[in-house]
Amino acid sequence: MKFEDFGELFPEIGKLNAPFWEGLTAGEVRLQRCASCGAHQYPAESFCYECGAQSLDWVKVAGEGTIYSFIVVHQPYHKAFKPFLPYTVAIVQMDEGPRMLSAMLGLGKPVAIGDRVQPCIRKIDDERAFLTYVPKE
Repeated sequence: MKFEDFGELFPEIGKLNAPFWEGLTAGEVRLQRCASCGAHQYPAESFCYECGAQSLDWVKVAGEGTIYSFIVVHQPYHKAFKPFLPYTVAIVQMDEGPRMLSAMLGLGKPVAIGDRVQPCIRKIDDERAFLTYVPKE
């Protein structure tokens, strides 16, 4: 399946969030980790959400988690999603701590709160990718 139309939805990339998006392009999920308290966080910020420290590093993470909440979308709000209707939008409670809002595309069966999921990085082109989730195998 091709994901070119998702490029229109791509966020502005700046100094603060570039490592996250560069990680996806490289096939990795990366989060900020506080050097003081060890907490992982998303979205990116210049300080730790847990302790306020400003010593943050980017680290590769597994990115797995559980479905905290979800909805099933039946309307084609953007042409990129039309081939996947209906699709799921889930809040994933990552094992590393943060919650991630993500599409779940092309599911063969419904999901439920508490289901285990794993990252599925989708390539838009050679320079851009985005994060989705799929049921854990």
